[in-house]
Amino acid sequence: MSVKELRRQAREALADKNLAGALGRFGDGYAVSREEIFRGRDFQALREEVGQIKGHAALRMGELADRFQAAAEGLGARVFRAATALDALAYIAGLAREHGVDLIVKSKSMASEEMHLNRYLGEQGLNVAETDLGEWIIQLSGQRPSHMVMPAIHLTREEVAAIFSRETGRTVHPDIPEMVELARRELRRKFLAAGLGVSGANVAVAETGTVVMVTNEGNGRLTTSLPPVHVVIVGLEKLVPRLADVAPILEVLPRSATAQPITSYVTMITGPVGAEGPDGRDYPRKELHIVLLDNGRTRMAADPVFREALRCVRCAACLNVCPVYQQVGALFGDVYTGGIGAVLTAFFTDPQRAGEIQNLCLDCGRCREVCSAGIDLPGLIQELRRRTVAGAGLPRTRKVFFEKVLTDRRLFHTLLRVASRAQKPFVRGGRIRHLPLFFAGLAQGRVLPPIAASPFRDLAASLPRPAVARGRVGFFAGCLIDFVYPGIGAAVQKVCTHLGLETVIPLGQTCCGFPAHHAGVPDVAAHLARQNIAAFGQAGVDTVVTACPTCAEALKVLYPRLLGEDREWGDRALALAGKVVDFASFAWAHRGKLRLEKEPWICAYHDSCHLKRGLGVSEEPRRLLAAAGASIAEAVGGGTCCGFGGSYALDLPEVSRAVLERRLQALTAAGAPVVALDCPGCLLQIAGGLEDSGSPVTVRHTAQIIAERLEPTQTM
Repeated sequence: MSVKELRRQAREALADKNLAGALGRFGDGYAVSREEIFRGRDFQALREEVGQIKGHAALRMGELADRFQAAAEGLGARVFRAATALDALAYIAGLAREHGVDLIVKSKSMASEEMHLNRYLGEQGLNVAETDLGEWIIQLSGQRPSHMVMPAIHLTREEVAAIFSRETGRTVHPDIPEMVELARRELRRKFLAAGLGVSGANVAVAETGTVVMVTNEGNGRLTTSLPPVHVVIVGLEKLVPRLADVAPILEVLPRSATAQPITSYVTMITGPVGAEGPDGRDYPRKELHIVLLDNGRTRMAADPVFREALRCVRCAACLNVCPVYQQVGALFGDVYTGGIGAVLTAFFTDPQRAGEIQNLCLDCGRCREVCSAGIDLPGLIQELRRRTVAGAGLPRTRKVFFEKVLTDRRLFHTLLRVASRAQKPFVRGGRIRHLPLFFAGLAQGRVLPPIAASPFRDLAASLPRPAVARGRVGFFAGCLIDFVYPGIGAAVQKVCTHLGLETVIPLGQTCCGFPAHHAGVPDVAAHLARQNIAAFGQAGVDTVVTACPTCAEALKVLYPRLLGEDREWGDRALALAGKVVDFASFAWAHRGKLRLEKEPWICAYHDSCHLKRGLGVSEEPRRLLAAAGASIAEAVGGGTCCGFGGSYALDLPEVSRAVLERRLQALTAAGAPVVALDCPGCLLQIAGGLEDSGSPVTVRHTAQIIAERLEPTQTM
């Protein structure tokens, strides 16, 4: 599927306002509830413990499977090791035929969705009834689950009522208690008539042969208890060594999944039900069959990078906070949805589909922040993107840009200067409201600033300098500040001059390389890293300041990772990384020497994803603004992405705009006349969106605000 086709499908998803409304409302409420439910608990310690348990289990998957099988079979269960989904399907269908089963009831199971169990059994002439309320709604509607925990979250009560009305042949009102009662009545008959029950499991314990299932509906226990044959489908990644390992998973899973301290039901099944019932009478012994499903899991465990994804406990917290998922729902995924869905899809179901849907990731990093097992999901998606590009290559235009233009600093900068002249027919009143051809998406729903007539590198020498310099700092401008927002660069230099520091702008600096890294071409990013390392290596400075968090993350985090295996350049990358600091942190560190006006004013503050999550900087800019007299009106959903994502706004402009609209609503609702931020990309996105909507709210970079509120100082 091309990006063009992905855009078409995204437009269809975005046209469903009920979808975005339901997912957005849940996401907003979830963030607050989740924070509250973890209050008083050390989430970081919890997820580290879960990550260690699951991570070590992934390394011992075969051994744990052997131990589990021996323990479970010793209790009378039958364990089937399914190498593929087809093996598992054939085994379950064979059981149904062996026992003359006509009706099968199912509790919620993502592994069964992965295998497309319902479709397969239906083709075998068997009737399968989902009994989880959400799954039953999805089954009746002919759709597929949109969420790993709440499969029907994308549907409104009115839509569910219409589905139930079609199923029952009578009018069902959109009254939740009434619809729940209807579901109970309809499903109870199926429980009593079913000859086989199928469930999943959240954990499988090698030590005891126990399977653990957490649910919020009684259907799980009815499915596992009433039918005479019970089949549990367990992915190999659910194995843990000891029963004690279940506790931290149960501690973090419901809190991250639904913001509950514990689910309504925690069911532990250790062997089949005995022959003697609770009333002392003998009953036919139930059969317990456990299908241990591989289907790509051992291949993932053998991959030194993607092995990390096996730590996933399927809490879906990553979906709940994902700004893209909140807009397009199940389009961002296959059987498994969201960012983790893209990774699991690559190994479990459809590698080609995984390579397509990974393009939807904005790389905002919020999923990593909330992951119950500490998975670096953005890093995994980036590696998936790299492998996709390595296999299929880049589109020709993009390949030429990255490999021929971006790597040639003089050519790249010359073309930007040419573009500043070529853009004149599209500039009205100093702004761009539309662009031609494939650039059109950039101006969709946002007003753009033009490329500057003179880049910052040409202006810097004419700006005031300290009369007596007490030190020198390097300034890494980055493409947007250098060629679009030179005023931000001038503001940074003004602050440095106020501090008595000479600002050094090495002309050999070029693009930080993050766009190439994000596009899946790390070799180009590494080439640019070497250029910038060399340029600042010759500058003779102890500190390198940048007013672009993306550039800061590239210099501080990305360069050492890209060049780590190169002894010479790896050491030089680390040396540069140790000097780099974002503007807000730099200015806050020198606050004692900043003489700022204290007149009170109000602003909202937007956290850049790269600053807040990439660099861990959130309080410094707020404190800096407060030192300049600001009262911060915090917007709902602090830390939510603005939807820019660099080339993302060009490739998927409709999604970018939809994400932006939610952020603009929150920032506008804060009621402040000014939005402050520290990222030129966010400035382009948010200021452009507000201007396009006619909002009077202004957007300013923190460096500009601080520079404007400086008291006069002596310069030359």
